[in-house]
Amino acid sequence: MRWKSQFWLVLIIIFCTALVVLADLGDPYKILGLKRSASQTEIRKAYKKLVKEWHPDKTKDPSAPSRFVEIKQAYELLSDPDRRLKYDQKGITEDDFYLKQEYARYRPPHIFEDIFGYAHFNFQENDITFFHRLAITTRQFDKVIIPKSARVPHFIFFYTDWCFPCLQTAPYMRKLADYVEPFGVNFITVHNSNEPNLGRRLNIHTLPCLVLLLDGNIYVYKETITNLQKIIEFLRKKLPYKLVSLVDESEIDEFLNGWEDNKVRGLIFEPGKVIRLRYLITAYRFRDRVVFGFVESEEIRKKYQIANDMDTVLLFNENATRPIASVSMKDIPSTTLHHIISSNQYLALPRLSSQGILDSLCPCEWNKPRKRLCVVLVTSASSSHNPHREAFRSYAQNAPYSVDKVRFAYIYHDKQTEFVNSLIPEGKSVEPLLRIVIIWRRDTSHIKYEWIEDKWQLEETNLNDTTQKLESMISKLLRSSEALTYEAFVKDLFDEHAKGIVGRIFAKIGTLWNTVYDSMNKDQILPALSILGTIVFIVLGGYAMTYLVRLEEESIKRRQKGSNGNNNNNANSANVYQPELKIHELRAEKYHGLVRLLKPGCRTILLVLDMQSRQQLIPPFHKACWPYRKNKTLLFAYMFVERGLNWYKELLELSLPDPNQKLNINPRNCVGTVLSLNGHRKYFCMFHAKHRELKKNGVCSFSFLEKKPKAKSRSGGKDCEAAAFIGFDTSSSESDQEVLLEGDLLDGLPNWLDRLFEGTTHRFHINYWPDFPNK
Repeated sequence: MRWKSQFWLVLIIIFCTALVVLADLGDPYKILGLKRSASQTEIRKAYKKLVKEWHPDKTKDPSAPSRFVEIKQAYELLSDPDRRLKYDQKGITEDDFYLKQEYARYRPPHIFEDIFGYAHFNFQENDITFFHRLAITTRQFDKVIIPKSARVPHFIFFYTDWCFPCLQTAPYMRKLADYVEPFGVNFITVHNSNEPNLGRRLNIHTLPCLVLLLDGNIYVYKETITNLQKIIEFLRKKLPYKLVSLVDESEIDEFLNGWEDNKVRGLIFEPGKVIRLRYLITAYRFRDRVVFGFVESEEIRKKYQIANDMDTVLLFNENATRPIASVSMKDIPSTTLHHIISSNQYLALPRLSSQGILDSLCPCEWNKPRKRLCVVLVTSASSSHNPHREAFRSYAQNAPYSVDKVRFAYIYHDKQTEFVNSLIPEGKSVEPLLRIVIIWRRDTSHIKYEWIEDKWQLEETNLNDTTQKLESMISKLLRSSEALTYEAFVKDLFDEHAKGIVGRIFAKIGTLWNTVYDSMNKDQILPALSILGTIVFIVLGGYAMTYLVRLEEESIKRRQKGSNGNNNNNANSANVYQPELKIHELRAEKYHGLVRLLKPGCRTILLVLDMQSRQQLIPPFHKACWPYRKNKTLLFAYMFVERGLNWYKELLELSLPDPNQKLNINPRNCVGTVLSLNGHRKYFCMFHAKHRELKKNGVCSFSFLEKKPKAKSRSGGKDCEAAAFIGFDTSSSESDQEVLLEGDLLDGLPNWLDRLFEGTTHRFHINYWPDFPNK
């Protein structure tokens, strides 16, 4: 019978242990009414159904808030595959289970535990368990550690099993954790073999490695990891610049009266000349709500009667003559200091300047019995409303309401316009300035509110009436049976303390610089500085050269203006920029650029001349082409017929229908011919004053061919397709009675150019471009 009683005792212990493990949340499957094999779709449907049923706004059941939280936590657990797998395998439901002292996920079994129980010996396995107990995962780093680092610095130690340097640093890391944790610095570890992605994210290249996490920024410690003094100095240097400012007699009044930034002022007195780490960590923790100053002046000590051998912290609100809280002892515990600052971190009349302050002063409350009201005075940022805010502050300090029930604040209408305008009821004209609104936050965006009819006036009679109406309204609304008249859905408040674009850019640059500096070792710093110095030298040198060139250009312009000062016409012509028309000579070295390698859509206008007619034909050709000088698809050139006669003859023969037909070229008759060469499409168009193109019935022909019989045209001797007329044998030249002077050869060129760009001139297609002679 005795073994049966022991058996039942063991069963009871196992059952109680299971209840303790599941006490944090319960069975999430039972909470959502699902089977263990439920899919994500089924989990989502069950969650939506239960949320609608148990939302505190839609049911009067007193257990609705707790039930709603259970449903939400159960859905968060089952919707995460990793957490669901851990729950199914080990029954783990908490996110922060790694913080429990009994957590030993990677703890290896001791070889003598069966004999000596849990007696501890100085084995290396016992040292490494210190790291195992504090190990975190990547998910915990992203969801818990990074958000928490905005207020609490974290030392992160990367290690792995069978790492002998890691075992050697275990005693030093234990001392470091024991030293910094009382000041509010957390020490955690990461098993690099189990979390390799996290190590790569944080640029961990060697083990062991110590990393400092501040406000989401990573700083890698590269000095000797066993030197605790250097580690502490590393922490002090990485804290924000001027986290605690030095305050003397000339700055004390300005410092204490600077509460317009909506922050409480704190003065720190120490016997030593260097501020201690615990106060720096405290200043970092409350930097959004409190501005700290370090005092060394004896006169200020005498003014506030501070003992020289004591650590003293004074907190001030809008009243700079008397502190609202003080603590003085030889070593102020961080917990005591944090508790005092947390209780006095807001001004007597704080301003709703960000969503975080609104959430702290006016938290969301679902239940009417726990209703918390916020009484807000709407003002502008101008100094004309300072007397109204001062009167409202005096009333708030003497109001007979506890802070847990009613909070008083003010808001700038010109900076929080969208939030204030959303509290104006539809269909009613309410002037919000110097009016008081009472709000009750049901949800993050759902607000119920009530306006006080009268404005907050400074006259004593009107002020008393407004005060009585305000007190009666607050007393009425604090009753659980009373409801506020209006409700609205609002957006988050604009953060008035956020940095501007320039500030954010400089902050990003500073963070990037620290990241780059921390990721380099000593051997890489000098080459990096050398590269940076070279880049700076090149930039400055280029700027200096540009500046000198600009000075030279300005001096040249001044000299030209001075030399042409007596001639207005010349001065005006020099000041007006005229695009230049360049006419190139077609030679063997320029042939590819002007003809063969032309880009699609580009053409070369070529004038054929000889040495005797050059002076007569270049000026009219330049004049006819001048209107097209800005066209980037055109090139202009001339060719001496003596130099390019063979190329010209082969070009004409390629255009004939009979490839075996030969032409007798008379160079003198070719003078004055203008060709439009399309190098990409392999065709050309012709112009000659003596043989102009005609168009009859849509068919291209030339004027001299109209005198010939049609049979002659069909014979293929001289027809339009062949362009044989360009050859002009001697007989044809002599028989023609019409005589043209060289100066008149290009009279019809402007009209031909117009037809060329209209696309109405005839095109002579060839198979290839002939080679241009070198001589």
